[in-house]
Amino acid sequence: MRWYHYLALFFAGVFLVNFVPHFTNGISGRPFPTPFSSPPGQGMSPPIVNVLWGSFNFIVGFALARAGRFDPRRLAALVTVAVGGLLMAVMLANAFGQVFAAAAR
Repeated sequence: MRWYHYLALFFAGVFLVNFVPHFTNGISGRPFPTPFSSPPGQGMSPPIVNVLWGSFNFIVGFALARAGRFDPRRLAALVTVAVGGLLMAVMLANAFGQVFAAAAR
């Protein structure tokens, strides 16, 4: 695989992980922060915005996985997607943890 396949796979992991909290909160009917809230990423967006934002992230992640020629039988491809997803998960945990800690005060 070429270098840009790995880059696409890394960002596929990023987008696929970002899909999860937005989509699950949205379909559960709960408001959740999005880049479209006020202030961006800190205010709450309505559930429908989260469903749409989560769906967008899933579509982009899926498209990037295809562009990166994702093959689950290739360890390098799996690791690349996993690293992108893990880094995004840590960043989201930190960012949303701060938002909800501030809201609890």
